[in-house]
Amino acid sequence: MQLRVRKGAIGLALCTALSMSGNALAQNAVDLKPTPQQTAWQDLEFGVILHFGTNTFLDREWGDGTADPKVFNPTQFNPDQWMKAIRASGAKYVVMVAKHHDGFCLWPTKQTAYSVKASPWKDGKGDVVREVALAARANGLQFGVYLSPWDRHEPKYKDAAAYDTYYNAELTELVTRYGDLVEFWLDGAGSEGHVYNFLKIIETLRTYQPNTIVFADTALFEYGDARWAGDESGKIEYQNWNVIDRHGFLRWRPVEVDTPLRKLHWFWHPNDDASVKSVHDLVESYDNAVGHGGQWMLGVAPDNRGLLADADAKRLEELGTALRERYGHNLFANHLPTDENTARALDGDTGTFWSAPAGSHFSTLEVRTPKPVTFDHSSIMEWLVNGQQVQRYRIEAWQNGAWKTLVEGQAIGHKKIDRFPAATADRVRLNIVTSVREAAIREFGLYRTND
Repeated sequence: MQLRVRKGAIGLALCTALSMSGNALAQNAVDLKPTPQQTAWQDLEFGVILHFGTNTFLDREWGDGTADPKVFNPTQFNPDQWMKAIRASGAKYVVMVAKHHDGFCLWPTKQTAYSVKASPWKDGKGDVVREVALAARANGLQFGVYLSPWDRHEPKYKDAAAYDTYYNAELTELVTRYGDLVEFWLDGAGSEGHVYNFLKIIETLRTYQPNTIVFADTALFEYGDARWAGDESGKIEYQNWNVIDRHGFLRWRPVEVDTPLRKLHWFWHPNDDASVKSVHDLVESYDNAVGHGGQWMLGVAPDNRGLLADADAKRLEELGTALRERYGHNLFANHLPTDENTARALDGDTGTFWSAPAGSHFSTLEVRTPKPVTFDHSSIMEWLVNGQQVQRYRIEAWQNGAWKTLVEGQAIGHKKIDRFPAATADRVRLNIVTSVREAAIREFGLYRTND
């Protein structure tokens, strides 16, 4: 990786401890269940990670820690403008890169002078993290942070013990000053022989933010609540099961997929608007991330004015419009009367769900419409509170007096979006071919996208 929840009645630290104790006895992945914080986070589906710092003013992706803090001077700094464009895209939360690998801190930390305190911006009295957090929440977005363990500026980095103390002091500031954090990014980037004290990092985080979801590479399996997809392509290109096996230990670790809005660029660069990804490419990434049961994390970068470039803001708004047009109207919204159980999968309420017959390992959910509808995508959401149950399924349409298979797949998980040649029918069903226990489906939808 380039970088490397809400309040609840029970802290995630306790939930994780209970989950791990239970997991040690589990013999099968289907016995594992998510914490309430994990399912709440998965429901957010789409977030944005923000890269902004001295690199922004020096046309760099990777800072080496030697940049003069005086280069940081966004004279039109306006995070509200960022958040309005981000919200228009459909994102539900943002993660601010509070310190990247160059060590420059975007808040007035007491641990180093290498921060916004030494910049001309607001005469050294500004706090980027605070203003971004306030703007995010004012626009209905949840807020999280990334604090790079690798620090190419701080002299203490050469002394592992001293740097661990330094890092945890910075972390304590971030987790105590800026309200509830929805997500904390954790990685071991650029360690150069430095073995980070991850146990202490998590201990510090959990002391003040017990409900924060920790995102981490699978190599940091035991410290994270969510895992990296494996690359920055913006796609999950495998059957996505929420439970993974690491060294013989099974854990519920949903996937987050990170990819930048601009091709290959996480930070803003001048004269680079041509690298902004097309709406088509972004929608395809969304379909292959959220539509494969994962979380989609889109990298967005303010420019050297402290604004989102016009091209970026416009593309985010276009993305939101495209997603609403694509998935905003479920063709099942106008369905023939059905039983109360089936209606729960068609009501647009993700807090309700259809239940297969008790004890069943296969079942069908059939929907009829008043007249034939034409569709080329389907969307299924599984109720995951009791774990991921569906192993194989098919979407089938009644055509010419028989059920025709349109698509078949394996894992459903949080959400599965399937694409297939356009079909027309007034009877469609979700055929649960195999489930470990009785299936539970939150929502079932059909869509016409004309792809």
